[in-house]
Amino acid sequence: MSRLHALVDQPKRTLAALATVLVAVGITAASGANFNATSANPNTSFATGTLTIDNTKDNAALFTATDMRPGDPARVSTVDIKNSGTLSGVFALTRSAPNDSDSSNPLSGKLNVKVIDCGSFASGTPVCGDSNDQVKYTGTLAAMSSAVGLGTWAGGEQHKYEFDVDVDSSASNLYQGDSSSTTFTWTAS
Repeated sequence: MSRLHALVDQPKRTLAALATVLVAVGITAASGANFNATSANPNTSFATGTLTIDNTKDNAALFTATDMRPGDPARVSTVDIKNSGTLSGVFALTRSAPNDSDSSNPLSGKLNVKVIDCGSFASGTPVCGDSNDQVKYTGTLAAMSSAVGLGTWAGGEQHKYEFDVDVDSSASNLYQGDSSSTTFTWTAS
């Protein structure tokens, strides 16, 4: 009897043998020939920080100086500026175009301005007039035509600034009764 006849004549035995072979092949294929592993990072999220400025004299004049005279001591005002955001930023000070009452003899050309960084509040309230002061600008109001760099501040960093303004001793009688005004703007980027 040929093998083929033996398989056909005994179908149960043939199916049992075939099933045994298939199970053996399945066990061999799944017995470690392939390793698998997974790892997940759920709830990954992203958020932006903030860059904002607090100004102790926000929307107010730094000072209104009247009856100034050439050669008199400088008028002084201070303001605290804070990076109240969470991001670091490059801070600067700009001014608007001066509004001079006399266009022939603009007072802004005779107003000596000094902007002083008295320091940060990192170690307490800074004192203006000590050896830690850094002069950021000195010149006339008219000459302050570009942004004054104040440095890069970390989130939460705060500085005290002093503004000293006097009328230059070279101002002649042509400047009597004149006035000048401007807007100072603090920026961060």
